[in-house]
Amino acid sequence: MGALRAGLLGVGMMGRHHARVLRELDGVELVAIADPGGDPHGVAGDLEILPDIDALIAEGLDLAVVAVPTRFHEDAALKLAAAGVHTLVEKPIAHTIDSGHRMVDAFREAGLVGAVGHIERFNPALQELRTRIAAGDLGEVYQIATRRQGPFPSRIADVGVAKDLASHDIDLTSWVAQSPYETVSAQTAFKSGREHEDMIAMTGCLENGVIVNHLVNWLSPMKERVTIVTGEKGAFVADTSTGDLTFFANGTIPLEWESMTVFRGVSEGDVTRYAFPKREPLRVEHEAFRDAVLGLPSDVVTMAQGLRTLEVVEAALRTAAGSRRAQTPDGVMER
Repeated sequence: MGALRAGLLGVGMMGRHHARVLRELDGVELVAIADPGGDPHGVAGDLEILPDIDALIAEGLDLAVVAVPTRFHEDAALKLAAAGVHTLVEKPIAHTIDSGHRMVDAFREAGLVGAVGHIERFNPALQELRTRIAAGDLGEVYQIATRRQGPFPSRIADVGVAKDLASHDIDLTSWVAQSPYETVSAQTAFKSGREHEDMIAMTGCLENGVIVNHLVNWLSPMKERVTIVTGEKGAFVADTSTGDLTFFANGTIPLEWESMTVFRGVSEGDVTRYAFPKREPLRVEHEAFRDAVLGLPSDVVTMAQGLRTLEVVEAALRTAAGSRRAQTPDGVMER
C-alpha cells in the first residue's frame, strides 16, 4: 500500500505546524494545501496554494486536516465527508452544537474517521499520567483541577477562552478519569472589551464521582498549563508546558509533632519527578489519526468525543450567562 494522500486546509499559526508534521509522518504524503488567505508563513514549498476546500478535494485525498477558524469547520468537514475523505478538524469541533451533530452524523454514516485536534491529550506528561493512573499508582481518583492561563493570543477572534482553551481541559479531564461530565457550572468575565469571554472558572462532577474544576483566562502575564489529580495515594501534578510529571505521595512516617497530630488526613511524603520520553504532542496526535485511518488501534479524539466536549463548554457558558446574584441579610453575595 502506498502512502496516504493528505490535504491541509489552512496554513495559519496552527496550520503551518500541521504542514511540517504531515511532511515528516511515515506513511503519509502531503499532496495539497488550500488557504484563501495565501501562505503567510511560507510553508507550501513546491505545492501550489489552492483557493478553497473544493479545489483541495479535487486533488484526490485519503485524509485531510482542517485548520481554519471554527465557524468554517462544518462546511469543510461536510464536503470532505461527502467526498469520502477521513478528516481531522482542529478544536473545537464546531461553532455550534447543531453543527457538531451534523459533522458527527456525516462521518458516521459515511463510515469515515472523523477526529478533533484536542492536542493536550497527547502531551507526554498527560500520557504518562493516564498510564500511571490506569496502573493503580494513585488508587481511587478524588479530584482533577486544571489551571490554564496566559496573555491573550491575537490569532483568536471567533471564540472565547472557554471554547479555545477550556475545551482542552474538559477533554483531557474526561480522558484521564475515563468518565464523562455529569454536572458543570461556571462564572465568566469580559475584561478586554471583546465580544467573547476572556476568563472562566468552572466546577463540576464526572459521572464516576470525581470532582473537577478549571481556572482559565487570557488575562495573565504568567503562562500556566497545570493539571493536578488528587487521589487515594497522593497527587500527580502534570505541567503540560514542559511535559513534566511529578508525584506527591501521601506520607507514611508517623507524625511526632504534637500540634500536627490534631489534623486528620494525609501528611507530606516523598516527591518523585518522573523521567520518560517526551515526544511532540502534534506528531503523536497525527500518528493516532493515521493509525485510525488505517484501521489500527488508536486513541484518536473522535468527533463524537469532540462534540461532547463542546456540549460541556456550552452548558458551562449557559450557567454563567443565566446566573444571578442575591443579597443576603449580612451583606454576603451568594448564588
